[in-house]
Amino acid sequence: MIRAAPKAESLGEDFLEDARVVAPRGNTSVHPRIDSDIVEWFKTHGKGHLTRMNAVLRAYVDAHKGRG
Repeated sequence: MIRAAPKAESLGEDFLEDARVVAPRGNTSVHPRIDSDIVEWFKTHGKGHLTRMNAVLRAYVDAHKGRG
């Protein structure tokens, strides 16, 4: 059975009144191979495990910048 798409509701003229443009942060999609136990450990700490993994990598890079 095929269902019709629901009708879109009007958002109103003031919908974009407080809108702002947000530029992308320059993230790059990569597909690293990470040990399963590492991924599981991050997942056990709730949503946002990839963001936390990125934060750990960011901290490592920042700590090692300028060391040659």
